[in-house]
Order: sequence, then structure tokens, then C-alpha cells
Amino acid sequence: MTPADVNEQVPRAASDAASRGLAVEFVQRDGSGRPTSGEFGGATVAKTVVVQRGDSFVFVLTPLDAQFSWAKLRSHLGVNRLSLPDADAAFAATGYERGTITPLGASTAWPVILDRSLAGEEILVGAGQHGIGARVRADDLARAYGAEVAQLTDVV
Repeated sequence: MTPADVNEQVPRAASDAASRGLAVEFVQRDGSGRPTSGEFGGATVAKTVVVQRGDSFVFVLTPLDAQFSWAKLRSHLGVNRLSLPDADAAFAATGYERGTITPLGASTAWPVILDRSLAGEEILVGAGQHGIGARVRADDLARAYGAEVAQLTDVV
């Protein structure tokens, strides 16, 4: 599959990235399930978790193999209660199925929070379709989406 073929499969993500001046390389990875390695071609694989806070949501980006601290996230957001939406609510909030969720081209531009451990790294995030990733500089993604950077994991 050529890069042009991959771009055609992720038009919302590609269009959104382009409109924000964000340089992204869409790549096809092996398999269509969850990545099995925290690294892909020299980039850190980052997962995007959509988290519900009241009637709104936030995108939390952390390294694939790390778990974020709910307490740290609640403290950062200044709230007492957060939850993971079920698959239907996550789809309604983002326009993407679980396992493909990304801020790139999401149906609503929810706030983005990037784990501090990803700052300065080249990362691979979801692209809205199973088996395709978006390779991007974390700092550029943070700038393009006005992301907050916070220490949410124990990864240093």
C-alpha cells in the first residue's frame, strides 16, 4: 500500500491535520488489533483514551504500555469524577471506534492532554482506522491541538 493509499483511507484525520498545519505521516502497521509493541519504526506508540468528565470529554495521550493515574488526571482537571465512556458513547463523542480513537479528525475537537513522557518524542497515534497509525512529533501535535502537557504516568 502506498502512502497515497493510506491517506485516502483516513481522510478526516489527514484533512484535520493539514488544516492545522500538522505534519503527519500515515503508516500501515501489521495487524488490525491493538499494537503489541510500544515502539514502531523508532516512534513511541501512544494510545488515545477518551475520558468523560460530566457532559464533555477529553483525549488523554500516554505511552501504549503505561497506565495513567486517575488521581493525577482528576487533580490536573480540577474535578472529582471522571469515567470511561462505553463503546457507543465513545463513538458518539469522537466519531471513531475504540482502538482507532484519535484527536485527528475527531467529530468534536475535545481538549487534549499529553503525558509529559511523550514530550519531545516522535509518536504513533491512532488515525481513525484499524491498522493505520499517524506518525507525528508530539510537540507539534500538542501545539496544533492546544494540548496541555501533564505528568499523568510514572514513565519518565
